[in-house]
Order: sequence, then structure tokens, then C-alpha cells
Amino acid sequence: MFLKSAVAALALPRLESLAEPIRSLGPNAPRRLVCIGNSFGFHAANFFPAEAGKISKVPPALLPLKNHLKNCTLFSNLDHGAKGGHFAVHSFLSGVKQSQASSMPNGNLSLDQRAAEAVGNHTRFPSLVVGSENGLHGGCQMSWTRSGVRVPPIEGPRELFRKLFGREDQEAQRDQREKFDLKKSILDATLDEARDLSKGLSVRDRDKLDEYFTSVREVERQIQQREKWQSVAKPTPPMKEPTNRNLVEDIPLLYRLIALALETDSTRIASFEMAGAQFNTGILGLSNGYHAYSHHGQRQENIDALLTLETYQTECFAHFLDQLSSNKSPDGSSLLDQTTILFGSGMGNGNAHTNNDLPILMAGRGYQTGSHKIMPSAKNKRIPLSNLYLSILQDLGIEDEGFAHSNGTLTI
Repeated sequence: MFLKSAVAALALPRLESLAEPIRSLGPNAPRRLVCIGNSFGFHAANFFPAEAGKISKVPPALLPLKNHLKNCTLFSNLDHGAKGGHFAVHSFLSGVKQSQASSMPNGNLSLDQRAAEAVGNHTRFPSLVVGSENGLHGGCQMSWTRSGVRVPPIEGPRELFRKLFGREDQEAQRDQREKFDLKKSILDATLDEARDLSKGLSVRDRDKLDEYFTSVREVERQIQQREKWQSVAKPTPPMKEPTNRNLVEDIPLLYRLIALALETDSTRIASFEMAGAQFNTGILGLSNGYHAYSHHGQRQENIDALLTLETYQTECFAHFLDQLSSNKSPDGSSLLDQTTILFGSGMGNGNAHTNNDLPILMAGRGYQTGSHKIMPSAKNKRIPLSNLYLSILQDLGIEDEGFAHSNGTLTI
């Protein structure tokens, strides 16, 4: 069945009843969230401190972060209880595998996209999702909408730069406004007929139609968001347009552009996934692939190579924290003080393909403790990683009572 109007037809779900910008820092500054993940995890012995409490002996993979650890908190024994190796990695920000999404109230909605739903209307881009489109098991799949759709990533620094700073001429802007008007008229016409249709449906079908309306309203919201910013000039870029090289060399540039997006208040929510299969390990002096090194088989030469790859990632992350912490306001607070940053992976042990005991590091707002928190490891006392995510959302001012498999919040 279709809802028909003079301008369009909008397909319905199957219904049984119808058989057949200005940057602002300081104490009142907006809160921001950045989520960073990789697809192969970190070797536990290189990532986790040996003891709980203040970090006195820095693990090898975190040595580049030595000067920043006072602004960080590490967590052990947190995960989503997921199984599935590489496929469960995709639940890192959602806590729910895509195959299980239909049984959850919010599907496999990811942390960054839930935050974007709530605060994304304040900026030109509700969120920025950065990563590689191609890679092991389909490329980056860290960000998911409420309807279970993967958010495709912005692939390289050139594309991210153009999104943030690229400008359209007047003719292109006029064409875009006409497209907005057309899309709005299609939605208005079809929704009017849909509301009339709902009067004759069963309770179950009305619920299904309500879900459908929610999806349509999300399209409306996106159109309104884009239309609002169409006449607002993008910020002037402080750098020339970069070229794409390869993931390894591009990581520092991508971090720099994410920092600029936060600084110019182009967005307050960003995620960045590094798909390990895209790493050109030869640039780092290695002869094998990242995936092969993650299956190290306890061979020391492979573990050493893995440490080289992991150290490079934390070096780049440390420079990103440098950028945020050097961006000061007159009262002395920094962009880092206003930003909550999650750094980790949905893979706990790449060698064994397990998704428990995930490497989790928090930096910035609310997590400047310089300590290692070891969560309970006993099966009946384990704390879901989703508890941490719920705490993050609530700190952003989002009054949700749950997220994925959470059973409370996680305070430090």
C-alpha cells in the first residue's frame, strides 16, 4: 500500500489490518563528546596498569600519554557481554549487536548518535562520523541510528575539510533550498493521509505506524536542520585543503580537523573509528598486516610489532589532547575541560577474538583523575559498560534512565 498525494507516493510498512557558530568556553560552555575506537583492540599487558588507583607505572602503549594521564581515567573489566569477535566490535558504542537490535527498545542506537539526537540541533552538523568506508567486514561500523542504520563515515581529511569549510555558490544554494521545499511538501502531503488511515487500524498496527511516523519525523528534523544552516556561512579554514594519503598518515590530520570542528562549534559530537585493516604498516617499519599482528600467537616479535601499532595510535591521540588542552578561554578553562572523550575498542583480545574486558580510557570533562579503576570481575557483580555510557549521556544533560543493557550509572 502507498500513501498517495499529488506530488509523491510514500511506501508504508506492512500492516496486518490492511491485509492485502561561535566557540564558547568557560563555565557555561556547551558540553561536547568525542568517541574514538579501533577495530583490533589493545594488547592488555601493554594497555592496563598493573594496579588500581593512581597510575604510577605507565604501561608501554600509554607512554605517549604520560603527560596527559592526569586528565584521564582507565577502566578494567568493562564490556557489553557480547560475543562474536570482529562482528561484535560493531557494538562498541551501542552495546547491542545489530542482529539483536529488534529486541531492544532503542535498537542498536549508538552513544554518539543518542547524544546527537539530544544536542545536535545546536550546531551545523549534529555529529561527525569519521573513519574508513572499506575494511575488514565492511569497514567502520561504530555509529548506528535508532532505526538500526549504519552511519556512513567521512573517509579522509580532504572530505572532512570540505564538509567543514567548503562553500557553495549562490546558484547551488538556491537549488538546495528548492530541494528542501520539495521534500517538505512530500512529507506534509503523505503524513496528512497517513493520519486519516490510522483511524481504522488495530492497536498493534497503530503502534507500528507510530514507529513509522517517528522515522519520517526524523527525516523532517534532518531537513529542518540542513535548511537552518543553509544561509549561514561556514567558518574560514585556518589551513589549506589537505590531500588523502593513507589511514596511518591521515590520522593526525583527521584529529586536527575534529579539533577544529569542536573549536568552531561546527559540531559538539564526533566519532572516529580506525579500521585496522586499512593500516599501511610498512610506513611504521613493519612487514606484516595489523590483523595478522593482532593474532600474535604469544610470539614476542608479533607482540612487539603490535606495540608499535598501538603506540602510534596513542601518540596521535596525545597530540589531539594537546590541541584541546591548548585551546584556552580567558578564565583558564580549555576545550579539553569541556569535552568528554572515550578512547578504546570493542575488541578485548584480538588474538582470541573475545569481546570482554575492553580497553577503556576516558579523558577530559569529569574523568581527570589520573587513576586506574578496576571494576568487579566476578560474573554476578560485573558492571555493564553501558552504565558508563548512561553516565556520559546524563553529564551531557540528557535525562535518560537507561542505555542498552545498563542497570544504573557508573560514577567515579
